[in-house]
Amino acid sequence: MPAVSPPRVSVIIPAYNAMPEVTRAVTSARDQTLGLDRLEIIAVNDGSTDGTGEELERLARSCPALQVIHQENSGCAGAPRNTGLDHARGDFVFFLDSDDYLGPDALRRMVAMADENGTDIVLGRIASVGGRAVPRAVFQYNQPRTDVFSSHAYLTLGPWKLFRRSLIERLRLRFPPYRNCEDKPFTAAAYLNASGISVVADYDCYYVRYRENRSNLTLTAAGLIHRMDGTRLCFETVARCLEPGPRRDQIMRRHVEWELCGPLRALLPRESEQDARERFFPEFRHWARTWVTDAIFQRIDAPDRLLVHLLRADRFQDVMTVARNAGRDAQRGHLIDKGRVYWRHPFFRDHTADVPDACFDVTDRLPVHHHLDTARWEGGVLRLTGHAYIEDVDTLDPGTEVVLRRYQSDRPEVRLPVTPRPAAHPLPGEGRYERSGFIAEIDPATADGGAPLERGLWNLYLDVRAQGVSRTVRFGSSREDGEATHPTRRSLTTPQGRPLVVVPYYTPYSNLSLDVGQVAHPLDAPCQVTRTAWHAVRRSTLIVGGRLTGEAAREPGGRLRLRAEGGAGAVCEVPARYEPGASRDFTARLPVRRLSKGRWTLTLIMEGPSGEVPSRTAMVPRFGQLTGTRWLRLGRPYYAKPLAWGPAVALGLEVAPLNIALGVRRRLRRVRGRGRGLRRLWGRARG
Repeated sequence: MPAVSPPRVSVIIPAYNAMPEVTRAVTSARDQTLGLDRLEIIAVNDGSTDGTGEELERLARSCPALQVIHQENSGCAGAPRNTGLDHARGDFVFFLDSDDYLGPDALRRMVAMADENGTDIVLGRIASVGGRAVPRAVFQYNQPRTDVFSSHAYLTLGPWKLFRRSLIERLRLRFPPYRNCEDKPFTAAAYLNASGISVVADYDCYYVRYRENRSNLTLTAAGLIHRMDGTRLCFETVARCLEPGPRRDQIMRRHVEWELCGPLRALLPRESEQDARERFFPEFRHWARTWVTDAIFQRIDAPDRLLVHLLRADRFQDVMTVARNAGRDAQRGHLIDKGRVYWRHPFFRDHTADVPDACFDVTDRLPVHHHLDTARWEGGVLRLTGHAYIEDVDTLDPGTEVVLRRYQSDRPEVRLPVTPRPAAHPLPGEGRYERSGFIAEIDPATADGGAPLERGLWNLYLDVRAQGVSRTVRFGSSREDGEATHPTRRSLTTPQGRPLVVVPYYTPYSNLSLDVGQVAHPLDAPCQVTRTAWHAVRRSTLIVGGRLTGEAAREPGGRLRLRAEGGAGAVCEVPARYEPGASRDFTARLPVRRLSKGRWTLTLIMEGPSGEVPSRTAMVPRFGQLTGTRWLRLGRPYYAKPLAWGPAVALGLEVAPLNIALGVRRRLRRVRGRGRGLRRLWGRARG
């Protein structure tokens, strides 16, 4: 008989007294568009007494893909998930809680995303049923390939994701036997060792809900006694996977805020005085002293800074006082002193409390409210009107400026003053922000100290100032609808007599930017790119192929060039060659090995037959199948990694030398993991 192919996905469903919700969970897995022939469903009945086991057996009789395993009650969700992992055969594993259910097309979309991008973990958008809180930041848009350092993925540590099973087995990952927080160390370890993460944000993949009888472990095991072991393991997992430094701090900060300060403030006052002092406080103090670096301390919010300071100083009674009064003290307002804003907590500048001002500084956390009323051309000047103010900072002597920053460039920013005026709309605060209105005028032909803005994409910011307090924010996402804030492209002439085309546009995040020189918004693109790939032999050569379009196709003779431009202004160009017998088709070969370390943007430029100044450009799109590459330069390994940049999904490249020491450490970890796995298999075989 021919060998049976393993399933693509093993859906693991832990179930304990899960009636009636478990029926919906199983049927949602059974009805996936991926197809039952590509699935196995492993439901683990964890000693249920309400008929869950019988219902699973009933469902299995009509579904050959459903395997039901019965075991004694473990008291946690991790143990039945581990049982499912021990029996899983799929290329991928998906953990489906018995309270929840899948969207019909969820697994097909997530598997396709993983296959296309070679990623180890796929997050599918989570939808709430019945008001249960769900993460939103990471699901703003699809992300074919990302990681925990450049996305919001690490904010969601629930297990409801698609995991490549080889990653789980290589790391020998299993869930610890805790009633709460058992999923966070598991997911954290997978995230931090994954080759890549994908996000499916355009489809509701997973529906999360509370049980009708509110018996979810999340609710019934919410006390500190059920959280401490999982939290401790979270910190230890991050420390084991990441070297000390900014990357570890970025990840640790999440656990400091969510697993240390949050539960301490909300749950410690509920414990008895003796348990709080002797059982829990020493552990919190140890975490604050061990894992909260000075860099993390500076980045967390003032209430968390105050708690961490008191923990480090071993001040139990003060910690309890701050925790008990947290809700009331949060409403005490602010004090402005020498350009900084401070929280008026009772401990602030109380000499008997002996707490430094840094614990109360909220300047960089205050919300900035801004609105764009109009954006229109007046001749060659882009005129913006709107308002901006810092919350809790009265708009006395405002000094707001417009700040222009060129995208992916190290060049100095351009600052332009605005003209203050009363706000055009009624604002809250009973007149506190009345003078927050402004008029800003941007002349691209002279904005840069009398010189024109350089060719490129320029992002607009506001440096909002009042009473010596300054906050800089991205601008344009809050605006009037309609034509009032949608100026068209404008052809200008610089003082030197050169033509300059400027296109105002809004980014995918809805912020206002300027495209100077039609980098990403060509009026008449000369060509269409149809493929990007690395040369089969010379892996450091990027091949860009496509076809001429429009006027360029009708009037042959123009010269097409592929241009790579670095953030510091360096340029590398190669000519495109037209294919024999088909003059409209072209290929350009870029020797990436010539590019220096840094980030590079790619465009195609068409010159007229007479060698005129380039007037038509086309972007090189970021195709999902293009992966990174490596090569040797003077005996040292380098890599180039494709990036997405700009208002469209355009292709950029990050070029840098490989960190050999880090690569060796990762290789050794993989070898040790495989060795442990082989010893484990040998032990099972002998047993």
